Amino acid sequence: MLVFRKMRYLELQRLLNGIGSKMLSKELQHLEINGLISRTVQNTKPITVEYELSEYGRSLKPLLDEMSRWGKEHKKRIVREVSRI
Repeated sequence: MLVFRKMRYLELQRLLNGIGSKMLSKELQHLEINGLISRTVQNTKPITVEYELSEYGRSLKPLLDEMSRWGKEHKKRIVREVSRI
């Protein structure tokens, strides 16, 4: 999700259906501590917080793209095998 654009906390929470607020906050904090995302606080009322991939986080994109490609191929393989049964 953050690969494509900046997102606000509530947007992330809506998209990550089933994750609790406390867990999402904790995970975002860990990602920020590890330099994978950046957090920007906007001076609005109420305060708006946006998250985006950092330059370092974007360096993972080739790896994530390859994992996605592998996952899609794996799914095709599984579907073919199940359809043979």
